[in-house]
Amino acid sequence: MTTLYSEITSPLGPLLVTGRPSAGAPGGTAIASLSVPGQKNAPAVAPGWQRDTAAFAEAERQLTAYFAGESRDFRLEFAAEGTEFRRRVWDALDAIPYGATTTYGELAARIGASRAAVRAVGGAVGANPLLVLRPCHRVIGADGSLTGYAGGLDRKRALLALEGFGGIESIGGAAGR
Repeated sequence: MTTLYSEITSPLGPLLVTGRPSAGAPGGTAIASLSVPGQKNAPAVAPGWQRDTAAFAEAERQLTAYFAGESRDFRLEFAAEGTEFRRRVWDALDAIPYGATTTYGELAARIGASRAAVRAVGGAVGANPLLVLRPCHRVIGADGSLTGYAGGLDRKRALLALEGFGGIESIGGAAGR
């Protein structure tokens, strides 16, 4: 299957977006990954991938609206692959509303995992291939601290500020909405 890619400009820096053609997806492309420079485990453009800016026009439009504070969710088809456990965690991430946070322990409980599975939940959150689109930035430590984020804690702070968390550094002047 053909892997398409493009780069989208954002307040977080350039976003590398990858996907594959899908007739049912908005814009005709299912999104496989969205990553930022320096992100842990981020994909790198590989030989044979095809650059196709037009294939990601809808994703770019929705991301631009999100960063401008004009949209709170994404209506895109995702093609991210993972184990059944990771997919359960990622589905739980998708259910965290805009402007809300949850903890790793609460996330484990939502998927029916034991308290001992919190570390595995953290690993699945950290392996999320769809930064921003799948809101792993909304997961915080049990004590309210900003714990790890594959894109870096500065970006996590910026995303939370965008979503209205006071006292957190904003991006694009959108804090406090």
